[in-house]
Amino acid sequence: MQRIYEPQDVLEGELLLAMLASEGIQAHLIGEHLLGGVGELPACGLLGLLVDDVQAERAQQLIATYNIAQPLANDEPEDFQGVLLC
Repeated sequence: MQRIYEPQDVLEGELLLAMLASEGIQAHLIGEHLLGGVGELPACGLLGLLVDDVQAERAQQLIATYNIAQPLANDEPEDFQGVLLC
């Protein structure tokens, strides 16, 4: 298994798990239970997405595509300009 990505928060981690699952890639989110220890533990690097070695490259490509996604033109509310809504 390889750690391929560090989500910013549990919400992003769960979103990416679902996205990868929809593409047939089984992933695991680790570290979510450590977040209660922030203050005692470092605040970053606790969360990680793990995938099988064989699927790592494809999963990284999908996550890279997710990270560069832009909203469709004229498809965002005026009060959320520049915010990507998923």
